Amino acid sequence: MPKGKLFLIPNVLADNTAHWVISPQVQEVIAHTKIFLVESPRSARRYISSLKLGVNLEEVHMEILDKGTPPEFINRLMQPLMNGADIGVISEAGCPGIADPGALAVAYAHQKGIQVVPISGPSSMFLALMGSGFSGQSFAFHGYLPIDKKERAAALRRLEAESLKERRSQIFMETPFRNNQMLEDALASLAPQTKLCIAKNLTAQDEFIQTKTIADWKNHPIDLHKIPTVFILQSF
Repeated sequence: MPKGKLFLIPNVLADNTAHWVISPQVQEVIAHTKIFLVESPRSARRYISSLKLGVNLEEVHMEILDKGTPPEFINRLMQPLMNGADIGVISEAGCPGIADPGALAVAYAHQKGIQVVPISGPSSMFLALMGSGFSGQSFAFHGYLPIDKKERAAALRRLEAESLKERRSQIFMETPFRNNQMLEDALASLAPQTKLCIAKNLTAQDEFIQTKTIADWKNHPIDLHKIPTVFILQSF
């Protein structure tokens, strides 16, 4: 029996944007897939419903794949693929496998010789980098920095030193309700001439992407509380 395919299905970054950021390929795959691995069944069902594809959600089976999923559970979650059924991995926001537990399913698929089909869609990390004006030749994504204030300040200085040495763009994020604290620590820890790109609410009507030096940001305060944001720094 031929094995199924593992489709990596992007999700929107902002509400009410599916009509311009989600491709026909995504809609085609969702319309013909009955099994999904998701972080939140509720939000995944809401996403599928928003696409207005005529999918009967009562016929769709969803399993949870999140950061708390034990590695030993992956075999059970992926079993339908071995039986010939396709599975779609839907990220909570953006693209599966990028700062996302979908990577666990992808790693398993490669081990078992299952075809992996990534589908293009919005990625906050890459959209921010594209709009930053920083190097796209050498960059690193660091995900979430430490929560502890002293450890976070030390991490920011390490990223700054690495950026200066390697000419590397350093991309990182924070939980939205801690964004203002992250910005405060960046302004306090980084050199005045270091540049920082702030990209918030990407793809939304009020999308904001701006790059300034640390010195300039200190003179232009911005409120990022509870707004999805990507930070990129580059030292020169």
